[in-house]
Amino acid sequence: MSPRKETTHIITEGELLIALRERSSIWQCRYKIDGLWQRTTTGERDIKKAKETAKKLYLEAQIRKENNYTPITRKFKDVARSVVKRLEKDIEAGQGKAIYKDYIIALDRYLIPILGKYKVDSIDYVALKKLDEGRIKKMKKEPTKSTLLNHNAALNRVFDLAIEKGYMSQSSRPELHAKGKKSERRVEFTEPEVRAMRGCFETWIELGREDSKPVRALLRDYVEVLLDTGARPGKELLDLKWAQIEISMDPVLVGSSKAEPSEENQRGKNIETYDLRRTVILNIQSGKTGKRKAIGRAATVEALTRIASRNYGLNLPQAIEKKSQDFVFRYKEFLSKRRGNLEKEEVKFIAPTSFVKLFHNFLEEHGLLEDPVTGKERQPYSLRHTYATLMLTHDKVSPHTLAKQMGTSIAMLEKHYSHLDAVKAIHQLRGEESRELIKADLVVDKKYEYREVPKKKKKP
Repeated sequence: MSPRKETTHIITEGELLIALRERSSIWQCRYKIDGLWQRTTTGERDIKKAKETAKKLYLEAQIRKENNYTPITRKFKDVARSVVKRLEKDIEAGQGKAIYKDYIIALDRYLIPILGKYKVDSIDYVALKKLDEGRIKKMKKEPTKSTLLNHNAALNRVFDLAIEKGYMSQSSRPELHAKGKKSERRVEFTEPEVRAMRGCFETWIELGREDSKPVRALLRDYVEVLLDTGARPGKELLDLKWAQIEISMDPVLVGSSKAEPSEENQRGKNIETYDLRRTVILNIQSGKTGKRKAIGRAATVEALTRIASRNYGLNLPQAIEKKSQDFVFRYKEFLSKRRGNLEKEEVKFIAPTSFVKLFHNFLEEHGLLEDPVTGKERQPYSLRHTYATLMLTHDKVSPHTLAKQMGTSIAMLEKHYSHLDAVKAIHQLRGEESRELIKADLVVDKKYEYREVPKKKKKP
């Protein structure tokens, strides 16, 4: 039997003791309940105070046991931080779901700051009411039902771990509800607005400062791919790597004609004309509902071609063939004498911190920010809704196929796009594909031309 350390002091033999952990000046308390050793901190550095606190903790544990409560508990923040570590470990190991990042954000930004000081087994109606009030105050708005469901899922993980560790009993677990406001459908862009948006990018890029042109050009390509694939703005594309892209070339019959009769072929031979349609497959790894494949058509091919040319001086097949682990949506570091980086041997590729503000400015400068019917401001997510609307109304894509492409469910499509039923038949009888409707080689309406927006004065 190893000798007991001097940092260990027995209060009751075989029942209660205090000890110092290595590299810690705070005394820890250990006591036995039902044959199992429990451990908690006394929070004291003074040994006399630590012994008195240990006796109180032991007595409290016995009383809790007699009243069918867990003999030891922990602060909510401590259990929640352990949950965060588990989620982060799963993500690093490649075993975590995309939603885990949302759980971590919910815990770090809202649940731990508001509920952190509570004991995990004392979270009751009053504590949950405080959570509701604190969350609205932090968000400066009432959260939607989907946000509350995410927060509840994160909260349940804390309770699961607390029960697993014996810090709370199943009977003390509170029932969670999600009664947030109903989610509002984001407004999409109309066909003329999409044509205007695509037509205005070239001039807008040229109007930018030299150091802002690279990120403006990348925004254009990002918008084109969102419009063409229906991907979710953010990590679905920003986490995409060149090695996760495949290219496909499919000959499509676009017409046929009859050749003039000859001696060999008196009737005249039929000549068929084919168009080599190029598509790409995006192997999205960071989807909200897991990994999936999304198809990109001509607009995506053109956008990726521009990025490959700017960043590597390669065409698209060459860039894809390299199977590089570089991220796709990056722009080259701007080199200048003023910045002192003109002689750099290796140019860095920079990740856009956020396209939200830049896209907001672009829309505002071209009169496209607000939906003229509802007055609501467009967001990057409006591009995803525009894609879904066009695919349902013009391209005759089935909800099942569209759900697979967009990484969502048929139920969600029906929920958000049931309003299209009345106009779907009209558009589909045109016999035109949506890509033809939004070609950017048209004259841009004057109301969408670039205008300088006066800078807002900062509040003192």
